[in-house]
Parts: sequence; structure tokens; C-alpha cells
Amino acid sequence: MIKSYRDLDVWRLELDLAEAVYQCTSAFPKSEIFGLTAQMRRAAVSVPSNVAEGRSRSSTKEFLHFLSIALGSLAELETQFELAVRLGYTDGAVNPVMPLADAVGKKLRRLQKSLRARLAASP
Repeated sequence: MIKSYRDLDVWRLELDLAEAVYQCTSAFPKSEIFGLTAQMRRAAVSVPSNVAEGRSRSSTKEFLHFLSIALGSLAELETQFELAVRLGYTDGAVNPVMPLADAVGKKLRRLQKSLRARLAASP
């Protein structure tokens, strides 16, 4: 039974993603410390943070709202990662960020679908 956001597999995977982003961006040029590095790290931290906040709210509708925000942050991160690859800051072929982001996106969408079905079934 899920008692806390800490019990959610998706939240744990999101932490793995955030950790991978921190490791990836640590090799970025120092000139990007306040640019792309900071943006990517903020987006990566935003994903599990929004899931945690949403799960801690009092309603399924609120949780769904925060899952939507988490998906938006995930899309931001994916876009920023693609830019980092284009700029030559990382090798997208060997970096674990995008595979983790894809897995997180799938889990978030499944969770959304499940919660929407539960919401629709409730009186």
C-alpha cells in the first residue's frame, strides 16, 4: 500500500534521473554553471519534487495537477539535454539521462491514467 510519495516507484526513478543529470552536468563547461547546468538541474529536481508535493496534497485532482507540472518539467529537461548534446557538452549515445527520462515519462503517464480512471469512477 502506498502511504507516502517515497513508496512510489516513479518517485525513486525520478531521483535516479536527477542524480544522472547532476553527474552529467558536472562535466559541462564552467561558463554554463549559471546557464544550462543550472536550468537542467532545476528541471531535474522539479520532477520528483512535484510528484512529492502532489502526493502529499489532499485530493486526487490536486495530485493530477502536480503530475502535469512534473511532466512539463520533464519535457524542459529533455529539451535542455538535446541542446547540451548539440553543443557537444555530452554524448547522448552513452549518457543515461534520456533513457531514464523516457522511463520516467512512461511511468508518470501511467500514473496519470490510473488516477484519472479512479477519479472518473468515484461518485
